[in-house]
Amino acid sequence: MNVYLAEFLGTALLVLMGNGVVANVCLNKTKGNSSGWIVITTAWAFAVYVAVVVTGEYSGAHLNPAVTIGVAVKGAFDWAMVPGYIAAQLGGGILGAFVVYLFYYDHFQATDNEGLKRACFSTEPAIRNYKNNLFCEIVGTVVLVSVIFFITSGKVMLPGTETAAPIGLGSIGALPVAILVWAIGLSLGGTTGYAINPARDLGPRIALAILGKKLNTSPDWGYAWVPVVGPIIGGVLAAVAYNIVM
Repeated sequence: MNVYLAEFLGTALLVLMGNGVVANVCLNKTKGNSSGWIVITTAWAFAVYVAVVVTGEYSGAHLNPAVTIGVAVKGAFDWAMVPGYIAAQLGGGILGAFVVYLFYYDHFQATDNEGLKRACFSTEPAIRNYKNNLFCEIVGTVVLVSVIFFITSGKVMLPGTETAAPIGLGSIGALPVAILVWAIGLSLGGTTGYAINPARDLGPRIALAILGKKLNTSPDWGYAWVPVVGPIIGGVLAAVAYNIVM
């Protein structure tokens, strides 16, 4: 599979399942209505697991511009491929959000609350304070990208040899990443909804802008820069810190 196609499909799958659980919890008349934050954070973690397992072999399963930029700053990824990866991730985010809309179409129609419908596409802060919101997104992404560096650089000794094999991001290697995202959601997600991924937020926000009249919901462009700029800064800081420490 082409690396860019893998990033596109992987991000679409990530958003479909991640934003899908938000729709299940937030929209009226669903089976999962009002089931709460634990359900959302758990399903988002599993969504990451599934997307990483599917795409890790082909593209490295970045699925996040902050990860792509962070890996490039770290020196482990070709800068020439960064624009293509980010474009694929953004496109996948848009596609995944459209599928969520179609899947939960009847429930979007049954829901009047503008904020609840917008939450099925993009994040917004519990308390709007742009300075603090930006800080939270930076910190969350620093944790995400830093720990991913340690996970993907880990090695195990092959039995009976002196050879160290990389852990990688196969079906087992993807599990620590899912647990990481779950922990971030539970511990650091309460302030901004832990976007920690520009494609996961901006892609669906663009889809919402296109669907705006059908949903009678605005994409809240005034806040949109925070979950883009914050994660990118966080990814860069994580890479710089990792290079200094390691």
